[in-house]
Amino acid sequence: MQRRLLIATILAAPAIARAQTQPLRLIVPAPPGGSTDILARILVERASATLGQAVVVDNRGGAGGIIGTEAAARAAADGNTIILGHNQTHASNQWMARNLPYNVIESFSPVARLATVHHATVVPANSHARNMAGLIEMGRGGRRVSYASSQAGSASHVIAETFVRRSGMDAVHVPYRGGGPATQDTVAGVVDFYVSTWPGVVTLVREGRLRALSIGAAQRVPGFLDLPTTAEAGVPFMAVDAWFGLFAPRGVDAARVTRLSEAFLGALAQPETAERAAQAGLNAAPMGPADFAAFQLAEVRRWQEMATLTGIMME
Repeated sequence: MQRRLLIATILAAPAIARAQTQPLRLIVPAPPGGSTDILARILVERASATLGQAVVVDNRGGAGGIIGTEAAARAAADGNTIILGHNQTHASNQWMARNLPYNVIESFSPVARLATVHHATVVPANSHARNMAGLIEMGRGGRRVSYASSQAGSASHVIAETFVRRSGMDAVHVPYRGGGPATQDTVAGVVDFYVSTWPGVVTLVREGRLRALSIGAAQRVPGFLDLPTTAEAGVPFMAVDAWFGLFAPRGVDAARVTRLSEAFLGALAQPETAERAAQAGLNAAPMGPADFAAFQLAEVRRWQEMATLTGIMME
């Protein structure tokens, strides 16, 4: 009997080794260049070192994050696939997407909230709009302006459409497949303005390739003290933060969820990593699995109210 157990252990050893060395797939449900992708790439090196496991970023953009999020929901619950979701993929899509192929609550186990970010209204560098009042005037008086969003039904869409309606502007919505493409066309002047997450545009604003008109923060942002807050600009209703967090497919072992949470939150807490995140416009907002689960549930309810109010649906 002992000999048989020994032989079975030897035969099983390669499979065990493969499981232990299998890379962790971190799905980013957006194209490269947007805020979600930026955050993922800031954290993976430190988290990988803590886990003793390679972390591979898998960008799967499109359909408001549904393509990548569905892939995560359908992944094996072995703890080797997680997703860096956000307020759209794991809250508002439940109400603004038709025939959603997953449930934002029931299909996932929350791992960790990582960060929040402010939204900023940006225009091309050569825009005639120097402030929010100037942008409003551009959309009045018989002229139609255009605005980008990272996707129909996204926070950037909802915030911008609320702004347009409340300001009495004539504007057309131009949806994109992610923050990166929307930003690129704003820089090129294809659209007149874009309500973007701050990390997705901060470098371009700093370089003078985009002009920021307001930011949804409680106070002015260090390094950009000339940039007014949305309250100062007369549009306080535009102060809606985005959030980012890790989720595992439902059924992943609780101990593995805890391990993943500790690794990524530990990476976020490192001074060098925290500085990189801050420079990118990300506000560290750590939460463990239980607190994050409660937070997500509250956000799902909040976005249900916003979906009912605006009537916006993903195209």
